[in-house]
Amino acid sequence: MKTKLSSKFWITLTLFSLVGQIAWVVENMYLNVFIYKMFNASAGSISAMVSASAVAATLTTVFIGALSDKIGRRKIFMCMGYVLWGVSILGFSLLRVNVISAIFPMAVSVASVGVTLVIVLDCVMTFFGSSANDAAFNAWLTDSTDNSNRGAAEGINAMMPLVAILAVFGGFMAFDLNLASSWSVIFIIIGVVVTAIGIVGFFIIDEPKTERSDKGYFRTVVHGFLPSTVKKNKSLYFYLALFIIFNISIQIFMPYLILYYEVSLKMSNYVLIMAPAIILASVVTALWGKVYDRRGFSVSAGFSLLWLSLGYVVLFFFTNTALVFIGSLLMMCGYLSGMAVFGAKIRDLTPDGESGMLQGVRIFSQVLIPGIVGPFIGKTVLSNAETVVNSDGTVSFVPNESIFLSALIAALVLAVILVSVTFYRKNYKKVK
Repeated sequence: MKTKLSSKFWITLTLFSLVGQIAWVVENMYLNVFIYKMFNASAGSISAMVSASAVAATLTTVFIGALSDKIGRRKIFMCMGYVLWGVSILGFSLLRVNVISAIFPMAVSVASVGVTLVIVLDCVMTFFGSSANDAAFNAWLTDSTDNSNRGAAEGINAMMPLVAILAVFGGFMAFDLNLASSWSVIFIIIGVVVTAIGIVGFFIIDEPKTERSDKGYFRTVVHGFLPSTVKKNKSLYFYLALFIIFNISIQIFMPYLILYYEVSLKMSNYVLIMAPAIILASVVTALWGKVYDRRGFSVSAGFSLLWLSLGYVVLFFFTNTALVFIGSLLMMCGYLSGMAVFGAKIRDLTPDGESGMLQGVRIFSQVLIPGIVGPFIGKTVLSNAETVVNSDGTVSFVPNESIFLSALIAALVLAVILVSVTFYRKNYKKVK
């Protein structure tokens, strides 16, 4: 029997998920553009930033998730985390060439200093963001739902990255991203909004009923990585392993996606082209969680991978605007619906009372390994990419379609594993 969720739950889910994803979109998709345009960052620098952020996110989620279990509270971490997350985003408004030149007058390369400062501040921002969102918010969502309504809730949660992309794309249309002043205004707006949501959370969040962990804090921290935990939760760790492959596929192309549209395809109006794709994909993702509730993981994940793979194929072979739109739509539908079904499955398999301490292994699968392996593959694929000379004499790389071919290979590996496991289970049951 389906458990009904309160209106306050849906409001909290929508606000915290949407605003959190807006902040992550700025970090995951536009911080790359920021250091590319403002400091002429190389593919290696972008890869290093993504990897450093992935490490910071994982360590934060492990330690803060365990701490939230230890004290049995989610709300304080969510609210204070969002407030401090917003403050750290405000710090990016100060990373401008003229400011850096004034602070480091003896620097040989202001651009190199700028890239380094962006990477460092990105890790600081990730610490607060992962504390609030990856650790506390995700544990709160797991604690507040059950297996009768988790797919529907996860569908809403998983569609928010697309809604966030739409909001960011639309908002960024008003700015010339080649100007440092535009970036300052953007970071101020995002920072203020994230901080405000953290304050609002003190008044609207219902603390889920959770018991304090009776384990010592260090034991709580390492719980998700112990062989005994893996042995007791084999299915959970199997799907976490599959989730790694899924996210590697995404991280191969995602850090370079906007640059591919703008620099390689010279789509100055890519926002207008992408907006309809994002809206349609958002609707599909919101409904796909219900498909998971009704038909299970194999069916819902299978279609998600099919859409994702078809999207990669279209984006690899075609540069025509209409076909890029179709490829992007398929890719986004596959990406976000896949996130929804994997997220729901992992939450279903998470033992009661351990949602906080197991957020670390989830983020290990979603962020750390993919965040290191995926961008490294992307960087390697683009090592011989075409370059262009900027007006100031510096050189920038031009992302190409090879990133989608590499992402497709990873997706096909996952598809083969899923088909093999499904076939084995069906035949094993027949034999039994």
